[in-house]
Amino acid sequence: MEEKYVLTVDNANKQLEMTVNGTFSPEDVKNFMSEYENIVKKVKVADYILNIDCTGLSTLHQDMIPSMEGAFKMYKATGFKKVNLNIKSAILKMQLNRLLKSTQLENAEVISA
Repeated sequence: MEEKYVLTVDNANKQLEMTVNGTFSPEDVKNFMSEYENIVKKVKVADYILNIDCTGLSTLHQDMIPSMEGAFKMYKATGFKKVNLNIKSAILKMQLNRLLKSTQLENAEVISA
């Protein structure tokens, strides 16, 4: 079974690499938030780029949107230099761009893989 998410820090290139897969349950979201907070408090995030590989992420169901909004607000509050979201799905690209706009995460970009 593939992991729902993987977080790694690349200090040499000042990047936080994140991979997200499938669909997240409320428990997955809670575990992710905890691990994320533990990692970001160890680096100076204003100097780091957050690269999120969303190529394995499923199209967002309506019940997932509040969790994604919360995640985007968290990325904004954390203060990364830049946020890159790499995707394959045109539908997911539209969904993520809509969420970026609604959460005002202005230093983010959705990139088609």
